[in-house]
Amino acid sequence: MAVQFDTTSAPPVTSRPSEISQTYQHGIVAGVIGAATIAIWFFIVDIFNGRPFYTPSVLGTALFRHSIALDHPETVPISFAMVLFYTWVHAMIFCAIGGVAAKLLDFAESNVNVGFGILLLLVIFEFGFVGAAFIFAEPILQALAWPTVLVGNLLAATGMATYFWRHHPNLKIEP
Repeated sequence: MAVQFDTTSAPPVTSRPSEISQTYQHGIVAGVIGAATIAIWFFIVDIFNGRPFYTPSVLGTALFRHSIALDHPETVPISFAMVLFYTWVHAMIFCAIGGVAAKLLDFAESNVNVGFGILLLLVIFEFGFVGAAFIFAEPILQALAWPTVLVGNLLAATGMATYFWRHHPNLKIEP
């Protein structure tokens, strides 16, 4: 004897693949905007100081050849290989941050009560990055002038926020 149970349950709410890919596409575009903003900012600053590509070269050397750049960052020669390597890593990190931010903003758009918390998380992340840079990369920040780094990060955050603001018109933040 077979017993059949009639189960009627609602299917789980999932996003369509096109919505998910659009979310990550927005994140990648925002990340590219942020990375490009910082790259352009430091290119202008470096040209003004008479050493084009100095900043990405120093940061690339510090990232890939630790001991060389940390001793005397102001004497590091400009290497286009380091500029390209650093620019690539920088862009990938910004795209990942943009993807996470896009996913969080989609979540905040559908759940009004978490928007303020996500905004607070992003602000804490920005200041946490600057604080960690002060602790772990002090010689490099002295060579690059930390106010310039702070302005560059704020410009990138503003560019990314403007892009996200235009693509999330229904986003409301309520505490």
